Order: sequence, then C-alpha cells, then structure tokens
Amino acid sequence: MDPVRNPYAPGAGQRPPELAGRGRELDAFDIVLERVARGRPERSLVLTGLRGVGKTVLLNTLRSAAIGRLWGTGKIEARPDQSLRRPVTAALHMAIRELAPHHRNPDRVDEVLAVLKAFALRSNDANAKLRDRWTPGIDVPPARGRADSGDIEIDLVELFTDAASLATDVGTGIALFIDEMQDLGPADVSALCAACHELSQLGAPLIVVGAGLPHLPAVLSAAKSYSERLFRYQRIDRLDRVAADLALGAPAAREDVKYEPKALDLLYEKSGGYPYFVQAYGKATWDHAPTSPVTAEDVRVAAPEAEAELAVGFFGSRYERATPAEREYMRAMAALSVSDDMDAAVATSEIASSLSRRPASLSPARDALIKKGLIYSGERGTVAFTVPHFGRYLRTQP
Repeated sequence: MDPVRNPYAPGAGQRPPELAGRGRELDAFDIVLERVARGRPERSLVLTGLRGVGKTVLLNTLRSAAIGRLWGTGKIEARPDQSLRRPVTAALHMAIRELAPHHRNPDRVDEVLAVLKAFALRSNDANAKLRDRWTPGIDVPPARGRADSGDIEIDLVELFTDAASLATDVGTGIALFIDEMQDLGPADVSALCAACHELSQLGAPLIVVGAGLPHLPAVLSAAKSYSERLFRYQRIDRLDRVAADLALGAPAAREDVKYEPKALDLLYEKSGGYPYFVQAYGKATWDHAPTSPVTAEDVRVAAPEAEAELAVGFFGSRYERATPAEREYMRAMAALSVSDDMDAAVATSEIASSLSRRPASLSPARDALIKKGLIYSGERGTVAFTVPHFGRYLRTQP
C-alpha cells in the first residue's frame, strides 16, 4: 500500500490519528474544567503510567481542552537538574498572555506580571556571570515583597494565588501541565504540593495536571503526607482489545483499508496493547501489506522491521545510557522478571542473590537507574522496568 498514505504515527508525544481508549479521562477532565470555572472545589490531577502508554499525548490533549474553554495554560517538562522557578515562570507567562485579551483592566494584568517577574528574578545568582543570568521577557518592573522571598514554597504559593485571582476576574481558570513530574527536586515537589493545597482551600481556579512514572504518587507522598488526598490520581495503562482495534482500524478505514480479524489478533499479541507499540507495528504492517485487507501474514512479515526499529529507538537508546554496572543490574532484573505477558516487579534481594552480591553494594546502580528513569520502585524492596517489554528485549540480546 502507498506509504505516503500511512496514517500511523509512532513518535514520542506525537498524537496518534485515533486517540482510542481515553474517553473516560477526557470526559472527567471536562467536568473538572466546568466545576472549577463555576467556583466548585476540585483537586489537581496526576496521570501515572509506564513509558509508551501515551501520558504526554493525553497531557497535550487535556491542555487543548482547557484552551478550548478559554483557560490560560502553560506546560513544562521537569528535569532533575533544573529548578522549578524558570520553567514555571515561562509557563505561567504564557497562561497570563492567553487570559490578558479577555481582561478589562490591563493594569491588573501588569500587577500579576510584576509578581511573576519578581518570582523569576529571585532565582538568579548574584555571583553568576552575566551570560548565565536570565531575564524573563516581561516588560514591567518586578514587584517587591511578593513571591520574592527566596523560599520556593512561600513564593510559589503567593504566585499561584495571584495568578488564580486573574483567572477569577475573567471567569475561567489556569491549568499548569507538568510532564515527567517525578523528576522535580524534593524542594520543588514540596512547594508544588503546598501551593496546590493552598489553592484547594481557597477554591482558586488554578489546577496542576502532572504526568509521570508509576512511582510518582510515592514521590509526592514523601514530600507532603496530605498529597494522597490533594491530587486525583489516574493510572494510564495499555489499551484493551477494543480500543487497540479502534486505534488501528479507524485510521485505516479513512484510507479505505481493512484488517482481517486474524491480523488484528496478531497485532494485539505483538503490541501488548501499548499505544506506542500499536503505532509502530501498525506503521510497519501498512508499509509491507501489498493491498487491503491486511492479513496475519502481512503482520508476520512486517513484525521484524517494527521490532528492529523499537530495538534501536525505543529500547536500545535507553540501554545505551546505562553504565556496565547498571546494565548488569538490568539484565539480572530481566532474567528474574519473566511473566505471562509483561515484566513483573522483582525483589532487590533476589537481584543481589542472583549476582552473588550484597544488596547494599548494588544500591548505587539501582539508584542511578531510577534517576535515569529506566526502573522504578513501586513498593519498598522491589523494582520494575519503566519501559514495557524491556525485560523481554534484554532477554533476547546476547
């Protein structure tokens, strides 16, 4: 079939042609937007799941829904080596610019921008070289005595409160979207929880929508014990069979292409229902199928190409980031994590036993892998891969 017409899109954060299986999350977020806009209390939202399940795609879709309701929005991607001040400043600046045209009082907008600038400039080190200092593109003088104490928790609470009041003026809200939320530093996580707590008590129309790996709830709970009640958690998992078939079949139908039932059976078996894999196998199958309808034999012929691409771009690139000691740790995990259809969590004591090492001696490798986002600890004393089928991939490597 014509590769130019291939509808599938296996890319990082790239929206698939058919966003299947996420209707419940989209409907729930619409309710959140409406409740907040009406002054009703609502919690911020946290999406968790393995890599490749479409968290970033869903985050972007939720942001589009907020923009459609005339909310101010901003998005950041957390990084372990970066303070929250600078990216939050840029994100909220964008949100305020989106609200400004709907506000009747430009001076009121400038007042909030002045607080935002004060918050941003407080992050600059007075001893840093001029080229390393950063000035936000805000054309008003910074405020004094508001969001500029230097304590990120105090400053973030004041900044969010002032920004939310601007949204109240125009009858909408502000949504701050944070991807890779588990990579925030401990002080920033604590400050974010405190700010969300204050906003929820005030009923202010500003919410945080975060996305991260499965251990993100534990990260938040370690920062503030009340975070378990502060956020509404949604686990984003692989697609069920109906949704996976829709993700493949709907885009193909728009191109007048059909799949035989056995082809869809095999595609689900190969992909496991993980959205990224669904797109990868779908794309390869389309390029290899000579004509419609697509058969199971077409899938079998195309599968090695999809697996080769995943081995390089999805699995291999992550494996290459690991040191020899970290790779040894992951290989031991892979050998122990075999289950029927995915990689199960493994006890760290079992990994140590299989390597004939003391558990404490493996702590540096384990901690480094967690920091790199390759594994996570969902429960005390256990670890699991953050990437679906990563253990299966390692077990096939020499």
